[in-house]
Amino acid sequence: MTQHSESITPLTVTDNRVTLSGPADLADALPYLLGYHPDDSIVLLGLHGPQGRLGGRIRTGIPESEANWPEAARQLAGCLVDSSSSRGARPDAAVLYLCQDPPEGGEPREAAERLRPLAQLVRTACGELDVPVYEALYLSRERFLSYSAPQGRIEGEEMSVLPRVGSSPMAAAATYAGLHVRGSLRDMRQRLIPLDGEVAVQQERGLDEAVAGLAPRMVGPRLEQDRVRDEMVHLIDRLLDRFRRVPAPRDPEPSAADARDDALLTSAEAARVVVGLQDRMTRDIAAGWMEGPDAQIALRLWRALARRCVGTFEAHAAAPLTLAGWVCWSTGDDVGARVSLARALDLDPEYVFARLLYQACNDEIDPEPLRASLRRQWAAHRAR
Repeated sequence: MTQHSESITPLTVTDNRVTLSGPADLADALPYLLGYHPDDSIVLLGLHGPQGRLGGRIRTGIPESEANWPEAARQLAGCLVDSSSSRGARPDAAVLYLCQDPPEGGEPREAAERLRPLAQLVRTACGELDVPVYEALYLSRERFLSYSAPQGRIEGEEMSVLPRVGSSPMAAAATYAGLHVRGSLRDMRQRLIPLDGEVAVQQERGLDEAVAGLAPRMVGPRLEQDRVRDEMVHLIDRLLDRFRRVPAPRDPEPSAADARDDALLTSAEAARVVVGLQDRMTRDIAAGWMEGPDAQIALRLWRALARRCVGTFEAHAAAPLTLAGWVCWSTGDDVGARVSLARALDLDPEYVFARLLYQACNDEIDPEPLRASLRRQWAAHRAR
């Protein structure tokens, strides 16, 4: 599997219980349960007890090659059982979603039919673990189909249309709980993709120059290494102050907000910080900007720096992406944390800090002990 499996905490809506009955309710509920539209994804929801109470959920990407579908199905079923059991409640059943928009010019039903064998593989894998799949659904952005209906078909010639946004009981419950859907998974990932065009050409040139100037000092005598770290922290501090003076607008169009942040960095500044963050100690010091009003400012900077990792330097984005994931997790944004950390691991599967954070986020570990450790490290750096 090329995508990372995600174990996602069950949704809790206090004093506002919602009953989901039938494929339409289940299809409509998924973005509210996850916090985003999971395009190009396989999602398994665990069910518990005779009333089918929703439990843990697992998401992973749909493998492009059909040859990888059997292994993906086995891994996903095993992850659902293992993650639910680790929380003390093995699932009694499951609901399966295959989420994928058709290619441009294609029909949703054609996409649904292409994924039908994958649905059967997941159902078989779950059945082998004594977790029957009560409902299996195909979802595009606007339509759905139940694979569990007779012969996999539903009434009428066309696929069913999803309920109008905001009109369902699940939407009302989510609003009551203060939850909202943040767009698609693709949209969130797009914010972390390298820049292109002329700015990318200039940025790669700047990265080449930064490596030539900083790399010998970063592996030089200890005193010189400390000087480089001090320079990096001072530069990050100045950049954060610059970002602080240009606050993010309320409910911005993400691409417009990101473009404005990109304009706050010169190629030389971005290159120096990106190269400097390849040093583990510099990165750990930078992780100290993780809470309070500075956290969201730092998150904007880390995302902007990740977008500056262009061309042959794309893998350098693992460091700022991991810092972005850390800030998200530290501030309670598990969805944003998983997206950033998964991107970091796609670029560098052996990046230890990202692997540890990704696992801790999936295991719902309290981030406070790590915050306390980073506070001490931050204080020691300031004192020095």
